[in-house]
Amino acid sequence: MTYRFDDTIRTGVLAHMNGDHGGDNLLIVRAFGQTEAVGAVMSDLDGDGGVWDAELGDGTTVTVAVAWPGGSITERPQIRAEIVKLYDAACERLGIEPRPHE
Repeated sequence: MTYRFDDTIRTGVLAHMNGDHGGDNLLIVRAFGQTEAVGAVMSDLDGDGGVWDAELGDGTTVTVAVAWPGGSITERPQIRAEIVKLYDAACERLGIEPRPHE
């Protein structure tokens, strides 16, 4: 059964990702399914992975679900670690030098 984080955690993660990491969202979406995306927002997450809404050049939006690289998670601190892994993997797939992580 997929672990579901509570609404407070999900809301906080989504606000952070969409407020501070819009470019990372786009890289992840482009690397994991929608190479032609022109925009992306993280719309959900659970213990199995993240979900992004990718905007395409023609104005349509498609959903891109990406599994966490390390497998299923159940703890809040694991979310950041898995998103960082996705970002690094996206950069590698797209041939982009990742920025250092704090």
